[in-house]
Amino acid sequence: MSKISIVNYAKESYTELMQKVSWPTWSELQSSAIVVSIASLIIALVVFLMDKSFQTILDSFYKLF
Repeated sequence: MSKISIVNYAKESYTELMQKVSWPTWSELQSSAIVVSIASLIIALVVFLMDKSFQTILDSFYKLF
C-alpha cells in the first residue's frame, strides 16, 4: 500500500464517520444499555437454572449405580 492510499483511506474514513454515520443520542445509549443488561441477566439466569437442573438429574442418576 502506498502512503497516498493510506492517507486517502484515513480521510474517507473520517468523512464517513462525521457525515454519514448516525450517532445515537445519550438517552438512546442508556436505553440500549439497560435492554442489553436485562437480557444478559435473563440469559445468565436461564443458563444457571439449566446447569443446576442437569446437575440434579445427573446426581440422581449416578446414585442409582
